[in-house]
Amino acid sequence: MTREADVVRSLVEMADTLVDDYDIVDMLTGVTDRCVDLLGVSAAGVMLASPAGGLALVASSSEAMRLLELFELQSQEGPCLDAFHTGEPIEHQNLQSGAGRWPSFSTAALQAGFASALALPLRLREVTLGALNLLSTARAPLAEADLIVARAFADLAALSIAQHRASAEAQRLNEQLSAALTSRVVIEQAKGVISERTGVDLSDSFSRLRNYARATNQRLTDVAQAAVDGTLDPLAWAPPPGPASP
Repeated sequence: MTREADVVRSLVEMADTLVDDYDIVDMLTGVTDRCVDLLGVSAAGVMLASPAGGLALVASSSEAMRLLELFELQSQEGPCLDAFHTGEPIEHQNLQSGAGRWPSFSTAALQAGFASALALPLRLREVTLGALNLLSTARAPLAEADLIVARAFADLAALSIAQHRASAEAQRLNEQLSAALTSRVVIEQAKGVISERTGVDLSDSFSRLRNYARATNQRLTDVAQAAVDGTLDPLAWAPPPGPASP
């Protein structure tokens, strides 16, 4: 199989993954492996934006790359960070120990056996989701054809991240809706229990439940569940105190 066929096959496989229930870490680790296999780089890594706004290491093609990327995060300098913060590609850079754009990172990278670096942002429209780091033991830059493939990998990785987050958000909303519906059923059951035991109507039963939950700083659903289970303090459904006698 020719290299071009390998590239096409890899892109198709990545695209096919997006329709499955995929593991995002496994998928992005596959991206780093494909970069090493097809682009001639020596190592690759992916960092993603955390909810707090910083970057976190998610995937790497080797243990040496993982340690170097952790160092990059710790020292807060390096190609991946620049690509993420600027939202622009960081072109090929030959590394010099203790000098250049990233003196600390360059020293660590050279000690790990790498000689050059570049990075691509993972962007979806105007949002930067993370960055793809590509390191090489050679100093020659990537050919233009390899850069085009690297950008395609980065774009597909960004799509996979966005889809994964959208799926997770949809699942979270579904879980919240399901929990809300379940809570509503429990509350209705509790209203019936209190109404039967006290002889008040359902509206008054709900008011007593809610007032007790607020007064004791408990969740309404928990109080309702206790009423259904028969473990709720009977004071919870006692009528409110009347006005004091003059």
